[in-house]
Amino acid sequence: MANLDPHALRHLQLCIEGLVQGVGFRPWLHRLAVQFDQNGQVANRSQGVIVELEGRIDQQQALIATLQSQLPPFAEIHSLRIEQRPWVGYCDFSIVTSHIGGKPSRLVLPDIAPCADCIADIRNPDSRFYRYPFTSCSHCGPRYSILRSQPYDRERTSMARFRPCSVCEREYGQPDNRRFHAQTIACPACGPVVSLCDAQGQTLAQAECALTQTVGRLHAGDIVAVKGVGGFQLLVDAANGHAVRRLRQRKQRAEKPFALLLADIATAQAVAQIDAAAEAVLTRPSAPIVLLPRQPHDGVADAVAPGQAFLGVMLPASPLHQLLADAFGGPLVATSGNRHHAPLCYRNDAALQTLADIADVFLWHDRDIVRPLDDSVVKFIAARATVLRRARGYAPLPLTVKQPLPPSIALGGHYKNTIALADGHSIIASPHIGDLDDNATLQAFDATVSDMQTFFGITPTHVMHDLHPDFHSTRAAAAMHGKKHAVQHHLAHVFSAMAEHGLEPPVTGFAWDGVGIGEGGEILGSECLSIQPDGYRCLARLYPLPLLGGDRAAREPRRSALSVLYGLLGDRWPDLPCVGQFQAQERALLASMLRNGVNCPPASSAGRLFDAVASLLDLCHVNSFEGQAAMLLEQAALRSVCKADYPYRISGDTPALIDWHLMLSALLDDIGNITVEDIAAKFHNTLAAVIVDIASRAHQANVVLSGGVFQNACLGEKTVTALERAGFSVYLQQHWPANDGGLAIGQIYHLSWSRS
Repeated sequence: MANLDPHALRHLQLCIEGLVQGVGFRPWLHRLAVQFDQNGQVANRSQGVIVELEGRIDQQQALIATLQSQLPPFAEIHSLRIEQRPWVGYCDFSIVTSHIGGKPSRLVLPDIAPCADCIADIRNPDSRFYRYPFTSCSHCGPRYSILRSQPYDRERTSMARFRPCSVCEREYGQPDNRRFHAQTIACPACGPVVSLCDAQGQTLAQAECALTQTVGRLHAGDIVAVKGVGGFQLLVDAANGHAVRRLRQRKQRAEKPFALLLADIATAQAVAQIDAAAEAVLTRPSAPIVLLPRQPHDGVADAVAPGQAFLGVMLPASPLHQLLADAFGGPLVATSGNRHHAPLCYRNDAALQTLADIADVFLWHDRDIVRPLDDSVVKFIAARATVLRRARGYAPLPLTVKQPLPPSIALGGHYKNTIALADGHSIIASPHIGDLDDNATLQAFDATVSDMQTFFGITPTHVMHDLHPDFHSTRAAAAMHGKKHAVQHHLAHVFSAMAEHGLEPPVTGFAWDGVGIGEGGEILGSECLSIQPDGYRCLARLYPLPLLGGDRAAREPRRSALSVLYGLLGDRWPDLPCVGQFQAQERALLASMLRNGVNCPPASSAGRLFDAVASLLDLCHVNSFEGQAAMLLEQAALRSVCKADYPYRISGDTPALIDWHLMLSALLDDIGNITVEDIAAKFHNTLAAVIVDIASRAHQANVVLSGGVFQNACLGEKTVTALERAGFSVYLQQHWPANDGGLAIGQIYHLSWSRS
């Protein structure tokens, strides 16, 4: 091919796919075109951006090299196609109206916390954005929560009703301005307005007065419902014990910890221990809640996180939150604006109806939230920042997989529900929906299923679901068009971790949680699986523990403790606090139930084993929130440096049984002789040793850990360390939850394996 004259002129068309909408990509590309003396245009289209360039060949080559090596914050190029086109004769370079049509993009940016420049603007008395709660630019602001359809342009967001003023229009058109083509640009003269209202919906104040009065209300101990990025939050002074207890009473939330909102890292360091890794996560554009060790004298009311060694801490996710946190000056409780077990409120009228008997006042605004997004939650496990709840700031970023998938939908499980869509090489998980226990959450589930299919333009031909026949998600799958695929609960957990890390069989997978239905209808929760190219088998699981009273056992760890004691001693009850939880007549009845197998279904559940040990150690006998007992056991173990473990026995084959009798008999002997913390540590050490033992028998290099039990930082650290010391490559989930919030990802990834 003859060499091209570098000074010759030509027309190139660039088709770019990736994270290129809502990140200031078009303005940045405009500046590049001017820098390299190119005429033409750039426009959003459903699957990315399309660029027309006319100019010298050498300058085009320099522009493309820059495009491939330097990008604006958050932008990613996944595909770049270049074609030569006939000369048009553009006179300049412009950003033009978006092209509508074709498949919607699989890459939609999540909501972005305010950037440092916008925070400086709202704090600067000389800025026209001073103390304006809806300040944003090309690099930050709401995205997915306000986008009605693709591509990302103002007219397809809930900002469409706010016509920019002449000053905003001018900045929008200035290539050297960071608000150049910022779709959410707004100011006090033309943008949304914040209002403070009472519990009857009557306006008390607006704009600056509303902010000032809200801060005064918080200092006075009032509960304020604040409309955030993805929905309402309930805010209260975290140092005011009376106010926090009142919030607990009104929200019917006995002991579950509340998260805290702080203005900045310096303020957050007063309440939590923040190292460099934690600071990096706190200051991410996603602004998640991060679980961190609390400071010895944190100044936070005991009622915020009773009995907990960790606090959930977050920095402001919006300028509105930043202004409130700055003015308040201390930690604020910031918890989801919903009723117990109900979905997040995100519409003004619904929030007033739902939260009027919880909140004293409402701070809301007139910019609609198109879809609700709860706060995301992150925890450090084995030195890895691990997402426990994936929503605002993370969703709907996709997972890219090697093998193409047909148009598919996975409906997840019952608890911590999320759904997922797939098409080609992308798997897109929904934000956290919640437990499918009440009508409002079921409606939110159904709405999410419909919205995601429409928004991403995917009509599924395959439908994945859990094996449990009574789950709403299973029934919803049955009503959908497409080929149905039931995926065993723990297999989906393992495949969720495999999907995140791009793993293919062979893999040894440990999926430990509360309960999930097996292919034979068994109640399982401690699966140790060997995944092969042609199938899978269970290597081992826990010896079954009777669920005394069925589902009540999950709410009452004392029942699991009694099941353990009965398995070890019969009805010769020892003098332990967990036994004293029941009257003699109750103990006799429960012993009869265990003896005769009445409402005591056997369950190989790691979650219930943790509950039993927590109750045996007098840490927790009745859960006031899910996972409380296991959480307290984890924290007790973290306070110990004990390296010893208990004897254990693994017997039988396919599957082998991990017999807890020997381990817990030795544990009982320790009670009263060594500290509770050391007993808890020995229990965790033993389980880590069991996992290494089973992995060694499987003779497979790759080991994945999934399921809610592995969100235990103590178990995760001990297990990863022991496995790596034994020579295994260990994979924990980080970007998608290991709990049931990750099931849908695993269900879909399983499809590629089962099809092959």
